[in-house]
Amino acid sequence: MRIIIMGPPGAGKGTQAKHLAQHFGIPAISTGDIFRANVSLATPLGLDAKRYLDAGEYVPDEITNGMVRDRIGEPDAAGGFLLDGYPRTLAQVEELDGMIGPGGHELDAVISLVVDEREVVERLLQRARIEGRADDTEDIIRRRQEIYLEQTAPLIDAYRNRGLIVEVDGFGEVDEVTKRILSACELSGAEMIR
Repeated sequence: MRIIIMGPPGAGKGTQAKHLAQHFGIPAISTGDIFRANVSLATPLGLDAKRYLDAGEYVPDEITNGMVRDRIGEPDAAGGFLLDGYPRTLAQVEELDGMIGPGGHELDAVISLVVDEREVVERLLQRARIEGRADDTEDIIRRRQEIYLEQTAPLIDAYRNRGLIVEVDGFGEVDEVTKRILSACELSGAEMIR
């Protein structure tokens, strides 16, 4: 089972990814977590990625693609995975197809969390205060929202054309949103519901 979860920064993708991955017994693969780990360890990838993250920009495809390819090639992802934060561009959609297609696999569903931008900005500012995250200033949060609309939102149309999009209201209690996702996937006939 191969799933993508999408939505603007702050939509709750990471939280839902963990719940869904546990529910389906597959690893949740978050590019954000991988980037932060590499930055904190000051690896060559982390140092390179840090420049982009600090500016509120996305890490270039060549860095991200290689990292994702390596991760989904690990043994725990052989039976499937849930991607959070990838793909972010149409070029990455094609790259992902090239990663999983040769093995005879395809995506089962693309979950799109729908949220209100004002509420997302406030949610991220609150998280920044609680966690002391320097990468969540209001200017950077708003820039990430702009980049999402420019670069990532078109992916929803691409996956909708493939019949893979499952749109779900992303606001509410965590368990409530998880139930909405599972119910919406079942109603859409997504192959992930077994």
